[in-house]
Amino acid sequence: MARRQATMPPEDYTEKIIDVDVTSEMEDSFLEYAYSVIYSRALPDARDGMKPVQRRILYMMTDMGLRPDRGHVKSARVVGEVMGKLHPHGDTAIYDAMVRMAQAFALRLPLIDGHGNFGSLDDGPAAPRYTEARLAASALAMTDHLDEDVVDFIPNYDNQLTQPEVLPSAFPNLLVNGATGIAVGMATNMAPHNLREVVEAARYLISNPSAELADLMRFVPGPDLPSGGRIVGLDGIRDAYAGGRGSFKTRAKVDIEQLSARRTGLVVTELPYMVGPEKVVEKIKDAVTSKKLQGISDIVDLTDRTHGLRLVIELKNGFNPNAVLQQLYRYTPMEDSFGINNVALVDGQPRTLGLLELLQVYTDHRIDVVRRRTVYRHKRKSDRLHLVEGLLIAIVDIDEIIQIIRASDEAAAARVRLMSIYDLTEIQANHILELRLRQLTKYSRIELEKEQEELKREIEVLASILGSDALLRDMVSDELAVVAEKYGTPRRTILLESEAAPAISGQIGAASSQSGAKAPMSLEVADDPCWVLLSTSGQLARTTGLDGVKETGQRIKHDVLTSLVKTSARGEIGAITSLGRMVRLQVLDVPALPSTSSFPNLVAGVPVKEFLTLNKAERLVGLVPLTVPLALATALGTVKRLSPDYPLNRDEWDIITLKPKDSIVGVSPADDADELVFITRQARLLKYSAGLVRPQGRSAGGVAGIKLGADDDVLFFGSVNAGNDQAVVVTIAVGTEVLPGTSAGSVKVTALAEYPDKGRATGGVRAHRFLKGEDALSLAWAGRGPARAATTKGVARALPTEHGRRDGSGIPLSQPIEALGPNTGAEEPAQ
Repeated sequence: MARRQATMPPEDYTEKIIDVDVTSEMEDSFLEYAYSVIYSRALPDARDGMKPVQRRILYMMTDMGLRPDRGHVKSARVVGEVMGKLHPHGDTAIYDAMVRMAQAFALRLPLIDGHGNFGSLDDGPAAPRYTEARLAASALAMTDHLDEDVVDFIPNYDNQLTQPEVLPSAFPNLLVNGATGIAVGMATNMAPHNLREVVEAARYLISNPSAELADLMRFVPGPDLPSGGRIVGLDGIRDAYAGGRGSFKTRAKVDIEQLSARRTGLVVTELPYMVGPEKVVEKIKDAVTSKKLQGISDIVDLTDRTHGLRLVIELKNGFNPNAVLQQLYRYTPMEDSFGINNVALVDGQPRTLGLLELLQVYTDHRIDVVRRRTVYRHKRKSDRLHLVEGLLIAIVDIDEIIQIIRASDEAAAARVRLMSIYDLTEIQANHILELRLRQLTKYSRIELEKEQEELKREIEVLASILGSDALLRDMVSDELAVVAEKYGTPRRTILLESEAAPAISGQIGAASSQSGAKAPMSLEVADDPCWVLLSTSGQLARTTGLDGVKETGQRIKHDVLTSLVKTSARGEIGAITSLGRMVRLQVLDVPALPSTSSFPNLVAGVPVKEFLTLNKAERLVGLVPLTVPLALATALGTVKRLSPDYPLNRDEWDIITLKPKDSIVGVSPADDADELVFITRQARLLKYSAGLVRPQGRSAGGVAGIKLGADDDVLFFGSVNAGNDQAVVVTIAVGTEVLPGTSAGSVKVTALAEYPDKGRATGGVRAHRFLKGEDALSLAWAGRGPARAATTKGVARALPTEHGRRDGSGIPLSQPIEALGPNTGAEEPAQ
């Protein structure tokens, strides 16, 4: 038991103590407190989706005239007005609610237009004295027509003022913006949705009151979060739409991009709902430090207000980007879970509602709002029509009416005389008596009759709406469509029925312990066979397998390839420059061409200059493997074969000692049985067995390869497998004295077998007979056919399909050819 001292009048000092039961007192007090929290603070109303503090903020800002076309005012002023007139709680709760309604990352359709620091996902807002606010345009749709008796008004906390019990809410705010709150013994957590989708569902329900959940889910397939991202798995959403409770996983939107020539990265542009970039960066750093995450070398936050969210996660070479991404989903907030708990107030009672119930409550409310507005307008129009009819009666004899008023001793007598003489009602007589003389100037019978007809027409329309439930529903539906068109935006969140890739198990590479489960994704890039490709324009890339040479070759910006080196993903290759340098390249550093279009931002090759530093007079000749003998030739006709004996502890070295003004023009793998092919600018071709050239050391200067005539130099050098009956020679002749652009020259394709073998250091045979005006070759190539031709910008050019004689002339070209190389499998252009 407990004792309570009763409150006594001041004049009665006799102490009076009443014994009460503690259990009963605590139960009653707790129930009162719980009801207050549930009804007046924590849970939103299912009709307008507003908690009391949110509703009071919007109403008071409307009353203050803080419309979108007016200036911002201090937030502290709004907080003070709400707290002093409507909300009997602290200013902190009011400002926090106001801030949330202005945050675009929290609400799908913000209701307040904030000016200043209203916070971010990682930082709180500035104090209310530093920020300013006004209503957003969408808030007008929540408060419109409050002056037309569309909702009931209730007293404020001290019975001095009134406030709306619920807002008219021209759109389903509870579903569009969601809600979150913790009451006593219950909580609510509702996800935001797309305005256009929700409105379409509401309109369908208005037209089809017996609609089922499946019908509505055709319009509302799932939440649409302000931050975008991806929702993975829709079963929990279906549960929530059916029974009011469920959960779903949200994931960040991530693109795999080539950050530089040697670095691949994961670029995050959207995060799960209410997850900030600073939190993600901190969790990634902690996971890397604790060795939970592998393959990450750096993370940079490039987020700004201009370009939005951008987190760049740089990966180490040799790690599978998809596998690292799966680790990030597992160990960081880049994957988060959202638990749906649709608890809202219906008729003052908390209920757990599914999608159908939520829309039903809202549409019923909106139909009632429009009906009450129509009743109010019908009454106002009818009252005005009644006055206009009285004026029409009086205006016929206005002079007599004035005389009656002047002759009356008081207003009551004048009213009685007007009512008796002209058969007016008391309301009509009072309106005539209240007219000022200056108002008589604007009244004319024609104008009043016109207003009378207009009022009758409007009253008839309003009466028909009130008399037809179908017309009333059509009006509500049409108004919803206007709001959706005005404030709706496209969907931001992508819905995925299931995961696109299997989750990573606890130990990378270990087999799954579950029966029938998929094997985990390998974290590191496997040492699989691949090709490294070099285009004629200096673009470098590698394939993801041996079978993709022809397919991926076409995906490079430039069709013609200078080098195709067979190697493995973790292997090494050499880059030969025109000045006799060999530079070691790691294949993993070379960007891989995607085998599918899953990641369109991955570039198809990068410039060689990102890998090599070349002098002004130096160029890249080709790529070669480091495990086979090589043959190379210079412009002055020197040839050299090189054994694969390279230093292990150096990244670059010289492979030939060049004469002054000499340079390497071609390099190719060459066994003893292969044939070496020289083509000079003066159209001389020489081929002989590679076995005629003895391999030399790296510092040697080579031996004579071909005998050159005056003013002649080697234009092309390469090796061809002996006995290859598909090998061809392509030569393009031009006139060096011809004005540029006046002639594209001539082209000839000849089978390599047509050319006889000659001895080393001989002059070879003629490969192209010049036409009139031609005096040199501009391009030449020999190798396995068919050959491919293009411009340096990757535009394919046609080559003759029939072979010419080895010493014959070429076919005139209509368009210039700037690059020759092996075919990559693409279709030949039409002649």
